Amino acid sequence: MRWACLLLPHLAMDAVLRADPEPERPLALIAGPAQRRELHAVSPAAAALGLRRGMLVSAAQALTSTFVAQEYDPKAEAQARALLATWAYSFSSQVSLDFAHALVLEIGASRALFGDWPMLSRRLRSELADLGFRHRLVAAPNPYAARVLANVHDEIGIDALQLDQALGQLPIERSGLPVEIATALSRMGMRRLRQVFELPRETVARRFPRTVLAHLDQIRGRVEPPLRYFEPPDRFEALIEFEHEVETSQGLLFPLRRLTSDLSAFLSSRDGGVQRFSLQFAHEFHPATVIAIGLLSAERDAAVLFDIARSRLEQIRLPAATRALRLVAEELPAFVPVSRDLFDTRPQQAVPWEQLRERLRARLGDEAVHGIGLQADHRPERATGETMPRELPLRLPHRPGWLLDRPIPLRETRFEILAGPERIESGWWDGDDARRDYYVIRTAQGQRAWVFCAPGERGPYLLHGWFA
Repeated sequence: MRWACLLLPHLAMDAVLRADPEPERPLALIAGPAQRRELHAVSPAAAALGLRRGMLVSAAQALTSTFVAQEYDPKAEAQARALLATWAYSFSSQVSLDFAHALVLEIGASRALFGDWPMLSRRLRSELADLGFRHRLVAAPNPYAARVLANVHDEIGIDALQLDQALGQLPIERSGLPVEIATALSRMGMRRLRQVFELPRETVARRFPRTVLAHLDQIRGRVEPPLRYFEPPDRFEALIEFEHEVETSQGLLFPLRRLTSDLSAFLSSRDGGVQRFSLQFAHEFHPATVIAIGLLSAERDAAVLFDIARSRLEQIRLPAATRALRLVAEELPAFVPVSRDLFDTRPQQAVPWEQLRERLRARLGDEAVHGIGLQADHRPERATGETMPRELPLRLPHRPGWLLDRPIPLRETRFEILAGPERIESGWWDGDDARRDYYVIRTAQGQRAWVFCAPGERGPYLLHGWFA
């Protein structure tokens, strides 16, 4: 089992339903010329009403009037197919879109990383369900056999010894042969592909086009024509158009969640992250509204990206109703996961600092959250600030974790000096001269404090901080 085929029989409809906040409603995609409009695809709810692909719109309306009709968009289907190919790229560097309604990927090398076929199949299915695509999944020794077997089977793995038997059981009409060839073979009394395998090659070559023997050799692995492999794009762009104008930010949350989820899948396939992306809200009679979102570090978690985007959306007031939402990400740096302890003792609901920082910035604004770094000043009250220097000293002095806003007289009369004095003289250039001798003391209650007095004196002492 070197190749897996992902058959997508409902791709056009799934591309619409996954962005629909009401996927349970009966929906039909309409295509064809104006004189003969027909149903290109139907949702499960519409199929339950008796609607079928290829049915005329007039016949469907005569059958039921409760379904919703929507124009079929080939671009949306192509966008969904490209998204799936990008997602599959995270499992294999050899992904091909050469087969209609399907994609194939080489999994021989992937199994060393993701496990054997049952384990890999479960993971593929789980992630496809999260993305919102119905599918059939088959593994076989070559991509052509995997594609043909996916016409009939689902979630099976066929090895080289089983291949001819599995292919031989396929019905002629599901064997991947052209319709006219399958019809001619059926009229000759052939029902299974094994009956075609038993025919002399000379007979097949004489009575049918050369493509028939070529197809049979390909699925049996006797020849393997090269495939064109998919290359993921260097930027991410996805668009969701709405049937009607969305007037509230609450109505934009579902498509926003879908777009950030797609962005996360795209980033995982590249083993990268995103540090800046934009949300573009299209309006009918107003210029598009653009929200630029910047992160302090690369991120790719879908939940984090959605929370940040939602918080930014809640802070603005859109000037008009929205007809479409577009997400564009171009700055895609490498993603370095934050290291974690093997035995993490944090509560399960605890949020990592990096995610908390980004959520605070998104909710409070970029200017409301700052980092704290050392300043080039010996005075303790001025030694920290909002800017981080490029280089830190190799050895930092011992300082208390809690520094008081301003020193206060030390009320303790009984204490033990543990360290000191440490003399600090600084600030003569700005008129706030400080000349102090600092000591680390232990009070009668066992607390460690940081106190100072005038240089060369033994009191009175001022309390400036507490050690943990």
